[in-house]
Amino acid sequence: MRPLLTIGILLAVFLIIGGAGAYPIDSRVVTTLDSTVFPVAVPSTSSPILPYEVSRYSENGYGNWEYGDGLGFEKRQDLLSPADNYTLATPSGKLLRFFDITDIHITDEETPTQGIYYGYLGGESSGYSPVMLSTTQVLDAAVQTINALHKEDPFDFGISLGDAANNEQYNEIRWYIDILDGKMINPDSGVKDDPVPGPLNDYQDVFKAAGLNTSLPWYQALGNHDHNWIGTNPPDDYLKANYTGEYILNMGNIFKDPGGIKSRGFYMGSIDGRTVNGDIIGVGNVSDFITPPKVLAADPDRRALTVPEWMGEFFNTTSNPKGHGFNQSDARAGIAYYSFEPKSDVPIIVIVLDNTQSATDANAGGYGHGSLDNRQYDWLVSELDRGQTEGKLMIIAAHIPIGVEESGSSLDEYTAWSQVAEVSEQQLLDKLHEYPNLILWIAGHRHLNTITPQVSPNPDHPELGFWEVETSSLRDFPQQFRTFDIVRNTDNTVSIFTTNVDPAVKEGTIAAKSRSYGVAALEIFNHSLPYSPSASYNAELVKPLSPDMQEKIQNYGTPVTAYPSFFLHRNN
Repeated sequence: MRPLLTIGILLAVFLIIGGAGAYPIDSRVVTTLDSTVFPVAVPSTSSPILPYEVSRYSENGYGNWEYGDGLGFEKRQDLLSPADNYTLATPSGKLLRFFDITDIHITDEETPTQGIYYGYLGGESSGYSPVMLSTTQVLDAAVQTINALHKEDPFDFGISLGDAANNEQYNEIRWYIDILDGKMINPDSGVKDDPVPGPLNDYQDVFKAAGLNTSLPWYQALGNHDHNWIGTNPPDDYLKANYTGEYILNMGNIFKDPGGIKSRGFYMGSIDGRTVNGDIIGVGNVSDFITPPKVLAADPDRRALTVPEWMGEFFNTTSNPKGHGFNQSDARAGIAYYSFEPKSDVPIIVIVLDNTQSATDANAGGYGHGSLDNRQYDWLVSELDRGQTEGKLMIIAAHIPIGVEESGSSLDEYTAWSQVAEVSEQQLLDKLHEYPNLILWIAGHRHLNTITPQVSPNPDHPELGFWEVETSSLRDFPQQFRTFDIVRNTDNTVSIFTTNVDPAVKEGTIAAKSRSYGVAALEIFNHSLPYSPSASYNAELVKPLSPDMQEKIQNYGTPVTAYPSFFLHRNN
């Protein structure tokens, strides 16, 4: 009987893991230059519904969308002085092409340690939305879309701007890296669930990830969700024990209770992975339960990672570069900032910051704000000095944007600069405005597509200004990433062409269902997004250069005649 038993086990493993297929994407892969995703308005006769009533979304007209017209590049000259005349300038050489992707929030929906209570009846969609069921499939669709764009017009690199994981868990970050590496993905935890029998037809099914094109290097930044409980607080011993147990988290209202994560009173809830719509279990007032609620099974792979442990996972990868920007010694010390030069023959440096709050920030009022300590600030200044001295254009990449919200105005929303940061937001902005070679700051965190001109404080030196570009989350509508094309012009400027991209989801797939859920969440939570209804925005961002850099880069870059289809959109 033992050989037959062994064969049976092997067959089961094959069916569960080895026999799984891959999810397809749409055969038509385009950017928002060609078409955009528009939510279809909910009929006025529809009944209001609650976020957790997923089975009622469709019948009440929530979550419907259609394709609309494309968006050309809006030419932005906010950094130029009134005396500048850009109208006669034309692109002459492409210096760099890359993509960024951010706030993917790979989610173990069955963990007992989450914040569903804060969103299942309304309130915080980051606490609950049914998009949390299919984050792995959406990332896989985005990766396949990137690969298709890369085949048509190669990227020099890609960068992920943080919040790769939703809840700092080991299994979440492993799913994330393994998707980019193209491995088999089992997006399930605890016990194996299969809400709809058969392969590739529910959010719990094993699938083969496509993996990022092996010729395309990708880099990583740290986000607040990557090392805090649901992005809000460093986990204490109570939370750490809860992650790998089976009892659903008992927590108070951390947004109002002065006890924060020490408060109690509500079971936070989890997802029943056996159900098609991801039904919520174990949520509500503690007094409403006779016995403490549990998830279906405990799982040691749900353990919370420290920053060094999180960084260390990026060395367990088959894609390039090993470490994805981090080095081993910094990883052991939890130093999550670095710089790299993406092209040896083009004078551009990318400076990657960790501007999340550390556990040592006292009285932080929540740990989702922007922050720099003096040590990292000194390192940043040295990198900016080096880039300026060596005559290199500079890009800063960070999870949290700067100078987009008044500090202290939205502490409960966790989006402003920290009031307890060692380096103030104004101090940092003032320093950045000393470097004419700084052209761009890219960020995520707020789940918005926005562009902010950080104009020079000296009108006689407009080259001291830089552009700030935020990219929306892959989790929430519009579920997009961005491409960037940096182009040398025939005058004293460079242009940054930035383009939103929707993953090319194929109808009937889990990723397509997630887009519908994202639209529904937008409607149910009444979110207001910039550039509605598509929430997409493409722009040509003009940056003036110093005379030294004008001269230095005049012979760099691939002639733009090699990219005729791209530049057809330039004057739209």
